[in-house]
Amino acid sequence: MQDEILIRPYAPGDSITTITGLLHRSYAQLARRGLRYMATHQDDSVTLERLTDGASFLALHNTQVVGTITCYDSAHTFGSPFLDRAGVGHIGQFGVEPSLQRRGIGRRLFHRAEEHAREVGLDEVALDTADSARHLIDWYLRLGYRFVEYVSWEVTNYRSVVLGKKLR
Repeated sequence: MQDEILIRPYAPGDSITTITGLLHRSYAQLARRGLRYMATHQDDSVTLERLTDGASFLALHNTQVVGTITCYDSAHTFGSPFLDRAGVGHIGQFGVEPSLQRRGIGRRLFHRAEEHAREVGLDEVALDTADSARHLIDWYLRLGYRFVEYVSWEVTNYRSVVLGKKLR
């Protein structure tokens, strides 16, 4: 399966509706638990804004979009003491088609986003997730992220844990 996945930058001709649907499916399990992540309900205009505010990458199987991730630079990373620091980027809008999860696609997307962060000179990257999403936190820890702080966003209904990873 790994050899059949292409990771490439998002391009303006890519279907926003397809990416929005992918995100909704990726976050459906979390939504069923009552967690209101933005990706559980965002519309195409939010997807497009989030894709174009950062450097976005897609995972494709044949020509089908099966994963997405966005790396935001320091200018688009804010909202907590850690995220407000210069040199800290943010990784978000991450999702993998549920039927293809646990096959290394997410790890490859993270690798590409972190590679981009290094290329643009970021010292660290951060991400956030619900503090009750223990399976996600454990996975991010295995990717080399560490606990930084808690934050509460106005657009979610849960306390978030912010995790960071030094790139240099």
